[in-house]
Formats: sequence, structure tokens, C-alpha cells
Amino acid sequence: MTDLDRRRLLGAALGAAGLPLASVLADPRLARAAAAGLETVSITVPGGASASAALAVPATTPAPAIVLVHEWWGLNDQIKAVAAELAKRGYLALAVDLYHGRVTADPDTARALMQAVDPAEATKTLAAWIDWLRADRRCNGKIGTVGWCFGGGWSLAASLVRPVDATVIYYGRVDRPAAELAALKGPVLGHFATRDRWITPAMVAGFEKAMKAAGKSLEAHRYDADHAFANPTGARYDAADAALAWKRTLAFFRANLG
Repeated sequence: MTDLDRRRLLGAALGAAGLPLASVLADPRLARAAAAGLETVSITVPGGASASAALAVPATTPAPAIVLVHEWWGLNDQIKAVAAELAKRGYLALAVDLYHGRVTADPDTARALMQAVDPAEATKTLAAWIDWLRADRRCNGKIGTVGWCFGGGWSLAASLVRPVDATVIYYGRVDRPAAELAALKGPVLGHFATRDRWITPAMVAGFEKAMKAAGKSLEAHRYDADHAFANPTGARYDAADAALAWKRTLAFFRANLG
């Protein structure tokens, strides 16, 4: 990166100060500026594979930690910008990368990348990152997860393999039996869309039933919107519902992580 690039990013970051998160996410320049402030960290997953993530550190530590899992586009500047926002709110925010550095804006490529993910490897990777956070002196021991679309399902999966204190799901796959959900430790917050053709109302209803059977706490909200309604760069973005979902997410993390 040249000095000019750094000055432009600094200017963009200063210009983004005080803007709503949605405004930052909708502007590639502002999202890139926010993402530039994160630290790249790496670990070796049991079995020898390497994994990387982007870490945003709050002003005061030790602090509660939040694991972020990206959409099917990969770990792009948008997700990193959300991590930066969470760090500003006092959380140690770790945006994990399940695509090994690959990012796309093309739906066909995104689908191929998503389908290429090895579930066993991804599960081990998420478990390793949660273990890494627990061992880090900047984490106070409280951990939550959040993910969108592809990452929504993996937010739930991460909380099953390593029980955490709070789980947030944005329109992710939740078709899990009660026997699996019994492994959850903390409560779950789910944001779902009534017009979603992938995470359908029937799937959500089944999830509610399974969570009840498992004796687990679920706060499920349904929005009169479509899949990916919280992504300001997408055609299905719903500003009002996205803002409400984000408000609920922050309140949920405050209540369960501090």
C-alpha cells in the first residue's frame, strides 16, 4: 500500500466516524477503511491446517469476545467493518475466514466456494478459534457468535462444538434436531425473513420446535423481508428491518456478554 493509499484510507476512516453502520457497509470505500484497521491473525488447526482471521481490538481489555462468520461471499471488507464496529462498542471481535482468503462478488463463484467447504474442517477451524479466544488475555472469558447467510448456519454450528454465551443467526440454516441442539450453553437470537426461499418459514418453525424440545432459549424474530435483508449492498436490502435486527443484536449481546 502506498502512502497515498494510506492517506486516502485514513481520510475515509475519519469521514466514517459517527456514521451509522449501514452507511459504512453500503460504501465500499468506507468499508475498506474500516477493514484496514483490523489485525490479521493466524493459527494452526488440529490436524495441521492453517487458518486466518481478522481481529478488531477494543480500547479496553479484557473484554467479551464475538466470533463473526462471513456470508457466502467470503471474508470481505463488509464483515471486517462489522467487526470494527463491534470493537468500538467494547468487544474483542474476530472475523474468521472459512474460504482461505478467497472473496468474490459473483453469485456463481460464491455458491461454488460455499459448496467446497469441508464441514469437518470448518467445524474444527471454528472450535480452534474459540479456544484461541479463550486463551487470549484480551478476552474476559465471555464469548458470542454471529453470522449471516452461510455464516448464520456456522454461527450455530460453532456454538454447538464449543458452547458459548450467546449465539446470533441471520437467516442461516437451522435444520438441526433437538438432540444436537442440547449441546448449546447460551441463548440464541435468530433473525429470519418471511419471504426467504432458502431458510424457509417451515425450517424456522421446525427450529423453534426443536429448541423447545431441547429446553433451550430462542428469541426468533420474523421480518417481512427476503433473504439477505441486512446487507446494504444487496438488492433485497431492507433498511428498516436491518436497523431493527442490528438493534436487537446489540441488546442481546449486552444482556448476555456485557
